[in-house]
Amino acid sequence: MSRTDHMDVAAYALGVLDAQDAERFEEHLATCWACAAELETMVPVVGMLAGIDGEAMAALEQTHTDPALLDRTLVAVRRDRRRTRVRQLLATAAAVVVFGGLSGVAAGFLGDDPPPVPQAAPTPSVPTAAPSPGPTSSGEGIGGDKEFEGDPHEATDPGTGVKTTMWLAQKEYGTQIAVLLSRLPGPRTCRLLVVRKNATSEVVGTWSVPGSGYGTNQNPVGLELTASTSAPLADIEKVQVQSVDVNGVASPLVTVAGL
Repeated sequence: MSRTDHMDVAAYALGVLDAQDAERFEEHLATCWACAAELETMVPVVGMLAGIDGEAMAALEQTHTDPALLDRTLVAVRRDRRRTRVRQLLATAAAVVVFGGLSGVAAGFLGDDPPPVPQAAPTPSVPTAAPSPGPTSSGEGIGGDKEFEGDPHEATDPGTGVKTTMWLAQKEYGTQIAVLLSRLPGPRTCRLLVVRKNATSEVVGTWSVPGSGYGTNQNPVGLELTASTSAPLADIEKVQVQSVDVNGVASPLVTVAGL
């Protein structure tokens, strides 16, 4: 048994022998208890060196000329393996942290109590202007339940059939007049005339009447309007609704007198 045969233990364990040398060493191994025992001790070393590249294996082949080379190689391998384990541990720890963060987020969304969704504050409603009074239904009982300031005065002209209710209220500036008209045919132009007790008069309002009129069969909605005069209520003799033709000539339609 030569020294070379004993030195083939490491090469055989690492699998670097060719087929012929490996067969020869196996024949030798069957009769050499020393090589068999050494091969058994090499098994852990082979596991440690499994990840070493070809250059490291070639270096191991040279250990027969430098016995200290194997020790230095093993020390380097152990150091490299420790560094690898440290890097693996750090990577595993980082993965645990990341996964734990994602798990916490997922638990927040998938748990029994999901995070509350912020709700927009209710927008305060914008106050709307009160609707302006429109024409009221005319006919019998003109004015209905509508309330106006002042005392009501009703009149129906026997010739024209126009009907009105007027409310006159004393004001600091004079007199306020509210007028409701029905049975007023059209088309025409009308005006409201205030006649004072001293025989003077004042036109306090004008308007147009459509062809369907106001408070008629064609248009059952009556006409509502307001006006004012500087004349005190005590000085007013009558208030008259007049029709004005194309030549500016006025004719009475309905008159409220005896105020």
